[in-house]
Amino acid sequence: MFGSGLIGLREGLETGIVVMVLVAYVVKTGRRDALVWIWTGVAAAVAMVIAVFLVIHFGTSTMTPLAAETIAGIASLVAVVIVTFMVLWMSKAATHISADLKSGMSQALVAGRASVLGLAFLAVGREGFETALLMVGYAESVSGGLWPLVGLLLGVLVAVALTVLIYQGAIRLNFRLFFTYTGIFLIFVAAGILTYGIGALQTVGWLPGGNVVAFDISAGYDASSWYGTVLGGIFNFRPDPTVLQVIAWIAYVAVVTTVFWRRQHGPLPASVANQGTAAPDTALPDTAADPNTEPHTGPGPHTAQSSATAKPATERNPQ
Repeated sequence: MFGSGLIGLREGLETGIVVMVLVAYVVKTGRRDALVWIWTGVAAAVAMVIAVFLVIHFGTSTMTPLAAETIAGIASLVAVVIVTFMVLWMSKAATHISADLKSGMSQALVAGRASVLGLAFLAVGREGFETALLMVGYAESVSGGLWPLVGLLLGVLVAVALTVLIYQGAIRLNFRLFFTYTGIFLIFVAAGILTYGIGALQTVGWLPGGNVVAFDISAGYDASSWYGTVLGGIFNFRPDPTVLQVIAWIAYVAVVTTVFWRRQHGPLPASVANQGTAAPDTALPDTAADPNTEPHTGPGPHTAQSSATAKPATERNPQ
C-alpha cells in the first residue's frame, strides 16, 4: 500500500500542478467563465482513467492462468517504461511546463469552450492514463489484492489536499526536493516491477532462463515477516530470483539512476538541500530543474504573471 500510495501522491501532485496552472491562468486573466469547462474536462479525464484501469485490471479475471500471467508480464514491462519516462521527463519539464500550459490555454480561450475543455481533458488525461497503466503493472507485480488500489486512492487524496493548500498559499513545498527523492524511490520500485515482468514472461516461456537461479535464500528468508512484506510489497524482492532478473535489476538501476542524476545536473547544492519545505507559494519553481540556481521565492511559474510583474503577496491569491 505504501508503494502505490507514493505513486498516487506523486502522480496526483503532478496532475494537481497542471490543474493549478490552468485555473490560476484563467482567474488572473479575468476569464472565470472558463473554469466550468476546465473542471468538466478534468472530470471527463478522471472518468476515462477509472474506466481504463477497471477494464485492464479486471478484464484479465476471465482469462486462463497462463494468459493472465502473460498479460501481467507485459503490463509490468509497460509500467516500467511509463515510470521511467515519467521520472526522467519530470526532471526536465519543470522549466517549461507552465509556459506550455499557459500558451495552450491562451489559444484555447480564443478558440472557444470546447478547446478549453479539450485542453484540460488532454492535460489531465495523459497523466491519469499513465498512472492507470502503471498501477495495473504494479498491482499485478505485488499481488496485494485491493491494498495497492487503496494506497493509490489515499495518495491521490493527499495530493489533492496538498494542491488546494498550495494554491491557497497555506503551505509551502519544495518541489525540487520532492520530485528528486520520489523519483529515486520510484526507480527502485520500477526495477522490482521489471524483475516481476521478466519472471512472468519466463514462466510462460517467452524469455529464457526461467530455471537458472542466481541465488536462493529462501531457507533464511521469511516472506511473511515485516521485512519480507516491505521488501516484497514495495520493491518486489524475491529470495530466489533468476540470473536474468538480477542482471536486469542491476542494469536498470545503474543506467536510469545515472541518467536521472545527470539530467538533474549533479548533486543538490547545500542551499537547496537545507531548505526542506521552503518553496514558492504556488507550484514548481522556474529554477526547480536547475540546481545551480537558488530556489525561487517569488510567484512560481504556475501563476499567470511572471516575477517581473508580480503583485504583492497579499494580492496573489484570488479571492
